[in-house]
Amino acid sequence: MERVTKMVSERPVVIFSKSTCCMCHTIKTLLVEFGANPVVHELDEIPRGSEIEQALLNRGLNPVMPAVFISGELVGGANEVMSLHLRRSLIPMLKNAGALWV
Repeated sequence: MERVTKMVSERPVVIFSKSTCCMCHTIKTLLVEFGANPVVHELDEIPRGSEIEQALLNRGLNPVMPAVFISGELVGGANEVMSLHLRRSLIPMLKNAGALWV
């Protein structure tokens, strides 16, 4: 858990993903299209990725991927991110985090 906490404090937006996950790709694309430049950790491509995945599961994420953090706080997965977007809350959240310049 400590490792995850350190990783999510790296940048305003951090995504834990798997390279083969279509919903992960969708959320990464959405955030990049808005102009955010998230740090993406592909858990199927990095050492100890399965340990990080287990730590995220222990935080209550189900499904675990994607796991999106903004300003070091867990936002959630694809459903939560899309809900924020549809409520027009995602872009202000990204601006407040310093992830968008506009």
